[in-house]
Amino acid sequence: MKVIFTKDVKNTGKKGEVKNVSDGYARNFLLKNNLAIEANQANMKALDAKKNKEKKLEQEEVEEAKQLKEKLASLEVKLTAKSGEGGRLFGSITSKQIAETLKKEHNIKMDKRKIELDQPIRSLGYTNVPVKIHPEVTGTIKVHVVEV
Repeated sequence: MKVIFTKDVKNTGKKGEVKNVSDGYARNFLLKNNLAIEANQANMKALDAKKNKEKKLEQEEVEEAKQLKEKLASLEVKLTAKSGEGGRLFGSITSKQIAETLKKEHNIKMDKRKIELDQPIRSLGYTNVPVKIHPEVTGTIKVHVVEV
């Protein structure tokens, strides 16, 4: 019997997958516990429609991420810090500070974990910081550190 899984079933199938299983297993376990539905014509069409909708939503997310990338490219985040000789900072600028400044000044909510700062910024001047907006889209923010 062909079934469409509505939930993940260990060692059998994943959600949304169409598989052929034995009749007894399907009737007595999968269908009874609402883990799967029978793969008839109507249910197959509903599954296709759901997959198309998910694909469309994914494309919209990528488009939004690209628009945010363009917006971030034109922005400059200005942070102030105390510095000593040679432009070295007392302390450092972290991704958390960059995210807070983006929220405060430009009203863009960015998770600090998406700001890919290898090491904290420890000097004055401009720094280009990569930002992972979406798994497929990576942008950059120009961070300007000035002395107090």
